Amino acid sequence: MLIKNISIVIIAKDAQETIQETLQSTLLFKEVILYLNNSTDNTKEIASHFKNVKIIEGDFLGFGKTKNKAASYASNEWIFSLDSDEVILKELSQEIKNLPLENTQDVFIIKRDNYFLNKKIKYSGWGKDYLLRIYNKTQHSFNDNKVHEFVTTTQQTHKIYLQNSFKHHAITDINQFLYKIIKYSDLAAEGKKTCYFLTVVFKAHWAFFKTYILQLGFLDGYRGFIIATSNFIGKFYRYTKRYIHCK
Repeated sequence: MLIKNISIVIIAKDAQETIQETLQSTLLFKEVILYLNNSTDNTKEIASHFKNVKIIEGDFLGFGKTKNKAASYASNEWIFSLDSDEVILKELSQEIKNLPLENTQDVFIIKRDNYFLNKKIKYSGWGKDYLLRIYNKTQHSFNDNKVHEFVTTTQQTHKIYLQNSFKHHAITDINQFLYKIIKYSDLAAEGKKTCYFLTVVFKAHWAFFKTYILQLGFLDGYRGFIIATSNFIGKFYRYTKRYIHCK
């Protein structure tokens, strides 16, 4: 039996490498909203073969605002926000199918299993990744953050943790780190300033130390070192761009 009272909402751009598996995992849901922002590859063509997918095309407004706009096209009030490189496992689908959805103040938090080149990462800040992904859009929404967006909550919000997790193809190609560093550092630096270069140096080094030492990234082998180094570079360029804005 289909899940009819929850709409899956996905925003995507040039996601042809992962969108097939992602949409295949949503077949138990009657409605999937796929919001494409200036996609130039075969993502739209692949998605068009799925009968439960409604394709919307529009501009990218930053991650938070774009996810809220995409959710506005859903016919259901209950939203399951999913990324185009994430996969809903069968056990999670069955658990979601039986969720009580009487209280609109309920939100559901799900563990995300992050994979780096087909291996599950246990540490490096990726191993305990719990995300609020199911919510009622009449009561909750994403904030307006251009990057690192999240669903805002209030004192009335009732958080429920689900037992099963979903899969995230975080890195399937090492070049993804480079693309993300450029995109995310641009978004995170937009309209912001850092006027002390020592802040740039500290933030970058702290990112590496936190990931590799405090979050036990060294236990993830070479993958952990790459993740820590990527966090160093990402923070370095984010704050360097803010420093340049101060000049």
